[in-house]
Amino acid sequence: MKDRVEQVINRIRPAVQMDGGDIQLVDVVDGLVKVRLVGACVGCPSSMMTLKMGIERAIRAEVPEIVSVEAVDDQPPAASTNCC
Repeated sequence: MKDRVEQVINRIRPAVQMDGGDIQLVDVVDGLVKVRLVGACVGCPSSMMTLKMGIERAIRAEVPEIVSVEAVDDQPPAASTNCC
């Protein structure tokens, strides 16, 4: 299942990178996907919308066993405010 989630992330990654951010897959456990948003996504007010309406929707459409996608927040906010 983790490989399938990684494939979806790899397909949507270029769109996130266009806004100066990136997505890192941290883990997949019991239908919960943990990702780390990096770059301009850190601290961006739109990042949770991107996470839920973009990333989670895309993953769940292709990997229906996934129940939720959550962000792991273990980095300081980005200095740049240029984001999605």
